Amino acid sequence: MTLDAITLSVIQAALQQTCDEMDLTFSRAAFSPVIAEANDRSDGIYSAIDGSLIAQGSQGLPVFVGVMQYSTRTIIEMIAEGRCLPPQDGDIYIVNDPYLGGTHLMDVRFAMPVWRAGKIFCWLSNTGHWPDIGGAVPGGFSASATAVEQEGLRLPPVKLFKRGKLDPEIYAIITSNIRVADQRIGDIRAQAAALRVGQERLFAILDRYGDETVVEAIAELRSRAAEQMRANIATIPDGVYRSKAYVDSDGVVDEPLTIALSVEKTGDSLTFDFSGSSKPCAGPMNSVLATTLSSVYLAMRHIFPDVPISAGAFEPLTVIRPEGTFLDAKYPRPVSGCAAEVSQRIAEAVFAAMVQALPDRVTAAPAGSSGNFALGGHDPARGRDFVMYQISGGGYGGNTREDGLSNGCSTIGISKSPPVEIMEQAFPVLYRHYALREGSGGAGKHRGGFGLAYEVELLRGEARASFVMDHGRFGPQGVLGGADGAVNTVTIFRDGEAHVPKHLSKEQDIPLKAGDRVRVGTPGGGGYGDPRERDPELVSRDIAMGYYTAEDAERLFGAKP
Repeated sequence: MTLDAITLSVIQAALQQTCDEMDLTFSRAAFSPVIAEANDRSDGIYSAIDGSLIAQGSQGLPVFVGVMQYSTRTIIEMIAEGRCLPPQDGDIYIVNDPYLGGTHLMDVRFAMPVWRAGKIFCWLSNTGHWPDIGGAVPGGFSASATAVEQEGLRLPPVKLFKRGKLDPEIYAIITSNIRVADQRIGDIRAQAAALRVGQERLFAILDRYGDETVVEAIAELRSRAAEQMRANIATIPDGVYRSKAYVDSDGVVDEPLTIALSVEKTGDSLTFDFSGSSKPCAGPMNSVLATTLSSVYLAMRHIFPDVPISAGAFEPLTVIRPEGTFLDAKYPRPVSGCAAEVSQRIAEAVFAAMVQALPDRVTAAPAGSSGNFALGGHDPARGRDFVMYQISGGGYGGNTREDGLSNGCSTIGISKSPPVEIMEQAFPVLYRHYALREGSGGAGKHRGGFGLAYEVELLRGEARASFVMDHGRFGPQGVLGGADGAVNTVTIFRDGEAHVPKHLSKEQDIPLKAGDRVRVGTPGGGGYGDPRERDPELVSRDIAMGYYTAEDAERLFGAKP
């Protein structure tokens, strides 16, 4: 290496800062609360050669690390094969096709080549969750879809911006196929602006240090990330570690889906084998390959967060393609639940396997559901339609040192629930209740964190509610003697009567009118260790905080406070 350590460190920080500024630009300029407030988005820098990850924003969703790498690589390959128009300076491609390196249709990716001296130096890419992409139900979360066409508009890589200008024809096709189309221009402009800010910041780095120096730094950073991940893996005892995780159902057939994982550790590498998992399913809980790969990567990022994020960090990780299972979805399998729900079951399986090898580093299972709740209808007071998308947090699993985090974000990202005040201002709803779901964490020496309990009422007009959640049948797994966390619950109150979905946390097109309510309880995290070993002072503290009654504490932890 010809670079000195200080220059390398400065370039690394500058690339990271570039991605972080892209994230902030995207959120601050977006119209939709799910992006502007919940930060359901991500930005990154990718190789011009093969689309491999160079850097990603620290405030972006971790699940997109492998996904955007995969989709950028696909665009590069399609251009080389003549299946996609070649790029020019200022072009921005749009794509959301799950089978071309994506997630579900609502996660829309933009990709822009960065030109230097007449050649593409790298690609900038970002993903934003659009609150609607058409399809059978408002919000795109069709719980009983049996084909991807029922989930919404599917876009291959096409140029939405040509030489810096929005293509009106492509834009018209998009807006003609989605709900509340007039609001999408704000998200589109924000997504493009983030890429342009990234290009400006990247040019500043290149002008300061020179293109060749930055290229050398990128290669060195990738090499070091791989080396650091290998060093961490080397601390794991050689062997095979097995686990299982379960999806409640696919939304169509009311039977669980199994994720069967075998992790083989040899030397300084890990091989992940999901071949024993369930076959492709009828409903929308299939996972495309890019999401499956990314789920493994993000799980390992949870375990070894000190490894810098780049393609190098994934090199010691081999995922055997799970052909013939629901974790390798092929067209036309529906996939709306893959990124938000199945990805978290995959991560849970990784945690459950690796905690056997690294009990002092890996936690019990987190809540593992994004709590996808979409509500679409007409607001008569404002004379316009709306689509509301609610995500929610849950409890994290306990670990060897402490209790799990309460109401944390989903396993796959840093997205947070939009503030209640923003949701009530933007949509005709009232949150009647919003609090910790006390007692929902699994009992253990270190208990799981608590989930969220909320109740929302439709104030006026009519609407349709849809849910694609999970962990309604099986709670997040406890480990080493710890109890499972509480399951997800959904109850709809219409005309004074309570309705629980047949699939517990999945249903679509539930008609609501003014005064009807939806009540949700998100899962708590799994417990870690034998509950009878819990410190009595911690039990007393939980009782004093109102998390448990004295009777419940005695039943769960086996000792009087």
